[in-house]
Amino acid sequence: MMSALSCLRVALPLPLPRLFDYLPPQGLNADAVAVGQRVQVPFGNRTLCGLMVGHAQAAPELALKEALAVLDPEPLLQGELLASLRWLAGYLHAPLGEVLAAALPALLRRGEPLPEVARYGWQLNEAGRTALPSMRAGKPKTLALQLDALVAEDELDAVSPGWRTPLRTLRERALVERCALPTSAVRPPFLPNAAFAPNTEQQAAIDAICATDGFAPFLLDGVTGSGKTEVYLQAIADCLARGKQALVLVPEIGLTPQALARFRARLGVPIHALHSGLNDGERAAVWLQAANGQARVIVGTRSAVFVPLPEAGLVVVDEEHDGSYKQFDGIRYHARDFALVRAKALGVPIVLGSATPALETLHQAQIGRYTHLRLRQRAGQALPPLVRVLDVRKRPLQAGLSDDALGAITAALAAGGQVLVFKNRRGYAPVLLCHDCGWSAHCPRCSTPERPTAMTVHAHGKRLQCHHCGTRRPAPLACPDCGSLALQPQGNGTERIEEALCERFSGVPVIRIDRASSGHRDALQKHFERLGNQPGILIGTQMLAKGHDLPNLTLVVVVGIDEGLFSADFRSGEKLAQLLIQVAGRAGRAEKPGTVLLQTHHPDHPLLQTLVQGGYHAFARAELSQREMAGFPPFAHLALLRAEAQHTEPPQQFLQIAKTMLDERHMEALGPLPAPMPRRAGYVRAQLIVSSPQRRALHAALNVVLPVLYAAPESRKLRWSLDVDPQDLY
Repeated sequence: MMSALSCLRVALPLPLPRLFDYLPPQGLNADAVAVGQRVQVPFGNRTLCGLMVGHAQAAPELALKEALAVLDPEPLLQGELLASLRWLAGYLHAPLGEVLAAALPALLRRGEPLPEVARYGWQLNEAGRTALPSMRAGKPKTLALQLDALVAEDELDAVSPGWRTPLRTLRERALVERCALPTSAVRPPFLPNAAFAPNTEQQAAIDAICATDGFAPFLLDGVTGSGKTEVYLQAIADCLARGKQALVLVPEIGLTPQALARFRARLGVPIHALHSGLNDGERAAVWLQAANGQARVIVGTRSAVFVPLPEAGLVVVDEEHDGSYKQFDGIRYHARDFALVRAKALGVPIVLGSATPALETLHQAQIGRYTHLRLRQRAGQALPPLVRVLDVRKRPLQAGLSDDALGAITAALAAGGQVLVFKNRRGYAPVLLCHDCGWSAHCPRCSTPERPTAMTVHAHGKRLQCHHCGTRRPAPLACPDCGSLALQPQGNGTERIEEALCERFSGVPVIRIDRASSGHRDALQKHFERLGNQPGILIGTQMLAKGHDLPNLTLVVVVGIDEGLFSADFRSGEKLAQLLIQVAGRAGRAEKPGTVLLQTHHPDHPLLQTLVQGGYHAFARAELSQREMAGFPPFAHLALLRAEAQHTEPPQQFLQIAKTMLDERHMEALGPLPAPMPRRAGYVRAQLIVSSPQRRALHAALNVVLPVLYAAPESRKLRWSLDVDPQDLY
């Protein structure tokens, strides 16, 4: 009898809940390949890059294929990070290969060589120094003056935002050179600045965090403008003084430049950014710098939660309530929740900061699982803004703005202040309507007879776009139904509000900030630079509601909040309350007092009254009480099973299999039901909501049901996914 062969067990980035065995590459023993190394393997007619996750013994008659190559000299994933990713795959009931691939930067995921991780800087060369006196004034000369001495690339982000464009000009003229920085080119360690002396509440929070030895979760619950960032900075400084690494998560790319600028101004080490605005090489380099301990402070968005932290000392999740921490496709993880898992595994404190904590987080603090740190007053001399509810019933509106709101904008600008007009709907108008026959433009790929999906009007009425599937087409010149020319955009988006305010306030800058106007690199920073400290108007979506510090902003006008008051989603009240509090918090953050105007056709709505009279925590108490009675999170645990196909029957049949098995295990399963959006991008969508008061029971049931679903013939006729702890039901 032939002896078993020692082989490699490889996790491949495939939607299959299994591992694959391969013989080691020719000339190598299996023992020479370590767990966590990338392995290139044949798979059908493709070549894939997977992760070696273990050794196995295989019978010779299986005729295993040989791996093609081992790509790394040392394991990329190991220790705590690999163990945490295994846990995540189990918790999400997701294929391990897909989870491990999601944790790697795209360049490494594709099997490309490891990039260099040396730090680089720029300086003038001899030609540049010769040309400097005769250069004409402008951004290239301003940058050239800064580059008279060698400046690190990561420091240029702080001293000269938007430096890449003028640098390109200098490079084209061969006036600068890129140089590797010695590892000793690090500034002195952090020294507290007397100008930023913390108040009593801030100091208590700093002391509590810095006194922690080992894992401890903190909820830093501070009103907007209370100085949560100062607490982060001093906690990170203490972490650095102990020779440890710090990871800071922020919800949006737009917050990263502002956070980086503040951190670089106060801390004595390079601050490494990690977000989707970087190219693949830059992201991979930062990931590897974190892995080798070179990166001491990493500031990044959702995927930064996967960076290796061999010398971890602190994890911070800023604006922890924000929905962008949830991944809504592929591996549906929540970065905040996984950050808690990693902090526990690493044995370090984690700080969850927010002015409007998620109700799940607030509940954990109330029952004592998290230490609750409160910052009840704004830092310095800043006072809370005055909040007024404007009843716009039977009032004339111009681009959604009432006369009272327009008058307040005029007064704020005349006083030298800045104004934020908030409308959480990008585009020109929500729908294009025929005034004669009532026809409206619907998306052909997302609409059903029972529930049409309107296409949003863009480009000042010239283009239609579906915000769900991305379908675009020119706006028709005449009504397709009756031939009338009376086609009119109905409602207001940020583009239409911008058009109206530009016409009315032509003497001041009017700047629109939404996904369409701020998609490219450094766009948000450039918008803020253009506004500066002069009087002006910002028009924006929820991108502007998150963390931005605008000291000259004295007025916030919230246009059209009524859509969020009557949503069927059980989280809609929480999301709206958070959004209103966050956007209101942009006003009056410095010495100038702030005012917030909330326009509504429902001024007596209980949510609005509770927020205005009692604030976010009064709302949270009432909402938590209702959720407990209704059996919603955090008092229950949910999983959402989605299925979609081009016809109605396959999703229903597939979900019914799951429903039958869950019923046998006495699990509460609602459905199969059409999804709240029953058709999207040409696919009919259905879902099954599974609920349990016990997390362990929910996962035990899913462990039984999912293998059957993977094996079911019905699964090959559709696309399906599982979302554990869903944040919405769409």
